[in-house]
Amino acid sequence: MIFVGFGFLMTFLKKYGFSSIGNTFLIAALGLQWGILLQGFWHMTSNKIHINIKSMINADFSTATVLISFGAVLGKTSPVQMLIMAILEITLFACNEHLVVTILKATDTGASMVIHAFGAYFGLAVARVLYRPSLKNGHENEGSSYHSDLFAMIGTLFLWLFWPSFNSAIAEPGDAQQKAIINTYFSLAACTLTAFATSILVEHRGKLDMVHIQNATLAGGVAVGSCADLDILPFGAMLIGSIAGIISVIGFKYLTPFFASKLKIQDTCGVHNLHGLPGILGGIASVIAGAIQIDSHISTGMQAAALGCSLAIALVGGAVTGFILQLPFLGQPPDQNCYDDSVYWETPSEEMSQQCNIYQDDQGKLTVEA
Repeated sequence: MIFVGFGFLMTFLKKYGFSSIGNTFLIAALGLQWGILLQGFWHMTSNKIHINIKSMINADFSTATVLISFGAVLGKTSPVQMLIMAILEITLFACNEHLVVTILKATDTGASMVIHAFGAYFGLAVARVLYRPSLKNGHENEGSSYHSDLFAMIGTLFLWLFWPSFNSAIAEPGDAQQKAIINTYFSLAACTLTAFATSILVEHRGKLDMVHIQNATLAGGVAVGSCADLDILPFGAMLIGSIAGIISVIGFKYLTPFFASKLKIQDTCGVHNLHGLPGILGGIASVIAGAIQIDSHISTGMQAAALGCSLAIALVGGAVTGFILQLPFLGQPPDQNCYDDSVYWETPSEEMSQQCNIYQDDQGKLTVEA
């Protein structure tokens, strides 16, 4: 999910595929190591950090948080900036996770609040500080092509298929883990149907928008995370997934343009719609689960506090990180070179057909002119 899912999901930009996959690879390799260290500091015994399967999974989670934030600033930052953001964000993530899980003892097995909401709003805060006025009307490379959208769908399908394992990875083995898998499965399925239906409703002439299908179909996995291992039944999981699919599509259609024009937040991948809003929905669902006593050990107050803390730390931490990333020696690309691989990568020459003019005479003979 980390290397293939997130990497390919971000390849939708027509001239930024190398950077999307390559920077994901780079950030994840650093994040895995830094995450093990930072989270290990909170669980040290005899001044030793113990590494096991669970700690490695949690390190994956910390890396996922950074990659979510990466989506908000995709195409507008340098690799050095992203590495610095990874170091700072994982540090804050580890502190927030310790606060939510250990101190508040909130339930967030699939990490709707700790990973998705945190990563989305951290990235949005960074994007707001790094706002580029010259890009307010868009950029010629800020778009997709037929083939780049197909590559992005590889990431979508990878994430969709493996999301039940993501939400159940740290659940208690046995019944709780089985519930997490089943609830995530049904939430994703219901979300996919409502995402398709809502996309048809909001688009002109009843056509589907590939942006919605690439992203909103995953929102059910995000939203059900906090309740994944609870007795919400398939109906509850499908209800959460259905709502997530609807709000995600509506967010892509209406909120993303509003954020760009009014709030000066240029969210390249729409992480607010895939991770932010569904993450908040997941937190609210866990509060409701506590209120109606789905599980007696859930505290409504602690669930609400966990959501509030995650959002507050993300927004403040993201803003501070954004100011640090503005330092001129970090190699931020100029406005005209945003969303372009050639700034940081050796790129192959264009296809011959794009460089040449091809003519056909009366006898059907083809002539290629460079």
